[in-house]
Amino acid sequence: MFLLFKKNSRTWPFLLSALTLMAMAFSTSANEEESLHKQIEQGARDYLLAAIGDNHGEDNVVVEVASIDDRISIPACPTGFQYHADSESLSQAYISVRVSCNNNQWYVFTNGRITRTRTVVVTAGMVSPGTVLSQENLMLADIDIKWIRHTAYSDLSQLVGARMKHRVRQGQPIQANMLCFVCKGDRITISARTSGMLIKTAGIAQQDGVVGENIRVTNASSQKSVVAQVANTNEVVVSL
Repeated sequence: MFLLFKKNSRTWPFLLSALTLMAMAFSTSANEEESLHKQIEQGARDYLLAAIGDNHGEDNVVVEVASIDDRISIPACPTGFQYHADSESLSQAYISVRVSCNNNQWYVFTNGRITRTRTVVVTAGMVSPGTVLSQENLMLADIDIKWIRHTAYSDLSQLVGARMKHRVRQGQPIQANMLCFVCKGDRITISARTSGMLIKTAGIAQQDGVVGENIRVTNASSQKSVVAQVANTNEVVVSL
């Protein structure tokens, strides 16, 4: 049913005022509802970052919280909303967060997506097997930790001089299983310290190895085989 008013009717100004007030009230209510939605989403994000705390160690953590359906009505909560997630889920990529208010029985669930990255050394281009790594074919990048399954490196200088064992595409994190600092068949220096004396002799590597790893090497003079720790790209150290 429609009511028609003449423009010169005395009722016209009152109708306009009433419609204006109704529009303002609706707009204010909608804005308050939107504000509560944003408040909860930000609260859930802050809660998850605090809950994860120092567990991420050297990882970079990004938390994204799903938008709450606009059709869900959220009551005001003077005491502040409460957030809770199962502690066992905090290491997962997707975490469900329960949001509630102590003033009433209202609650809602929202979901957080956790992305954990680590700043590691990656290839700056395609690298072929046998390539000796240098500053030119390396760079740093943030990589999702799910793609890092072996020891990765955070310092470019740690890898200079190492050799790639496999073909690696651009942007791939360099991990210990992909390279060797000392490779099988390399002529290296065997160092040993005894009675305050440093003894060095030439040797040949019998295995691939990365820095800090023990490999078997052969003394070039005596042809005896010993186990030594890789110190760098041309030296291994024997513990006596």
